[in-house]
Amino acid sequence: MSEVTSNPSDKPARPVNRWGMGMLSVLQIVMVALTLIALNYLTARHFMRVDLSRDKNYTLSPATIRYLASEALAKRAKPVKWIMAFPRSQPFYERVRVLAEDYARRSHGKIQLEVIDALRSPDRSQQVMAAYELSLIRAMIIIDARSDESAAVTTTPSGTHELNPHVKLVLAEDMMIHTTDSQGQRRPSGFQGEDVLTAGLVQAIEGRPRRMLFLADKSKLSAEGEKSPWTSLETTLRLQNTELKGINLAGLEDIPADAEGVALVAPKYDLTEDELGVLERYWGRPRAALLVLLEPGNPLPKLRAFLRANGVTPQHDRIVAKEKDRIVTAVRGMFTYNIDFLKDLAGQTSVFEGASSSLEVRENAEDLGTRKIYPWGLFQVADGFWGETQFAAGNESYNEREDHGAPLFLAASVTRGAVSDDPLAAPTSRMIVLANTDFLKPENQRAENIDFLASSVNWLVGREALAGIGPRSLGTYKLPILEAQVTFINRMNLFFLPALFVLIGAIIWFSRRV
Repeated sequence: MSEVTSNPSDKPARPVNRWGMGMLSVLQIVMVALTLIALNYLTARHFMRVDLSRDKNYTLSPATIRYLASEALAKRAKPVKWIMAFPRSQPFYERVRVLAEDYARRSHGKIQLEVIDALRSPDRSQQVMAAYELSLIRAMIIIDARSDESAAVTTTPSGTHELNPHVKLVLAEDMMIHTTDSQGQRRPSGFQGEDVLTAGLVQAIEGRPRRMLFLADKSKLSAEGEKSPWTSLETTLRLQNTELKGINLAGLEDIPADAEGVALVAPKYDLTEDELGVLERYWGRPRAALLVLLEPGNPLPKLRAFLRANGVTPQHDRIVAKEKDRIVTAVRGMFTYNIDFLKDLAGQTSVFEGASSSLEVRENAEDLGTRKIYPWGLFQVADGFWGETQFAAGNESYNEREDHGAPLFLAASVTRGAVSDDPLAAPTSRMIVLANTDFLKPENQRAENIDFLASSVNWLVGREALAGIGPRSLGTYKLPILEAQVTFINRMNLFFLPALFVLIGAIIWFSRRV
């Protein structure tokens, strides 16, 4: 029997250094923890939000973002205070909170947001009620843009209490769009939170709405019904913190000095010599603003001569196109790059429904330039359309000698003053002319056309920061489900899904036991 001899070259095994391994493990855990803490610290302060919704429903509009970065907020010494008093059970609570937080984030500290719940913070709710003299905390956002120590509520000589002009209450019900169904019941059908919040912010900062006079005795714009063209125009301007106030031009000696602009919409009567003199004197001021919306086929010689003297001539025609032996009056075209306040819409196509006539725009005319008058076309009609001077006569077709060919413009702007000199840019006079009023009808409205109208008004009143693509209202949709489908969904939620999870758990347990 042979003996097993040990190899002298074999070395004894080193003892395990458990202390060293423990210290190394502890060091690794500490390093991982420090790395996670550092990552959390960096991501909490340096992050980028991405809206993955299909229609970018959680992203503020370019007009709102531009206003939040404008001098109206940037030059404020005291931030604007937002108090969001919403119960969590309120519909659209999460959407409103996300919106409010986005306003505060994009304002770079110029908006300070506080969220309170009357049920969870009763003491703070009582303080807010006392500060603003509210008898009841409703679902609202209080926008407090006071720049001094003035009182939030003042008492008038008649004894009534009024909020400070720089304090606005944005109610939750104002953020909802309601419609009346066939049974006469009023139901929420949409959400317009950004529209209302931006309008409230502008109103609180400016303290009062801009006043634009509406020449009521010259207009035939219908004001009957909730969905009339007048209501659409008034609502669009109100959301831009611009108030339309009716006034009669007849017998007026001069446009009041405190008017921020004049609107002449769908005129049905021509101007008299005295009225034309009033309009010309107003246009001759260092700072004038005119919004002119014309209807085609209504010749008004004196108004036409006034516009022609400023480089924009309404033509006696109807813009049409012919498609497969069918006359098309809905005008397609594109917004131009001629003026800065349309940079968000420039290059975008749109359609103006209803009746339209063309405008002759004398861009870069030397005789106008010597008078410091600069007209520019804002909406150029697409190829294939022409200005038909014999509309409704039958067999409409383009006649080179009688009709008006390309380029055709549907909208134009006029600026009078030293527009190229920044220090003198403020006292310029501005005018917008649009040869279509049917786009105001609810059935003809398009988002880009309303954005154009809102941007034009903001440009006229000198609030360029709010021009551009505005907020979009969100609609609510009904999903029709049959009773049998509801029963199936309930069974899935109550029985089949829990049974599936129990089955998966049993399979995992059995596999581990084996």
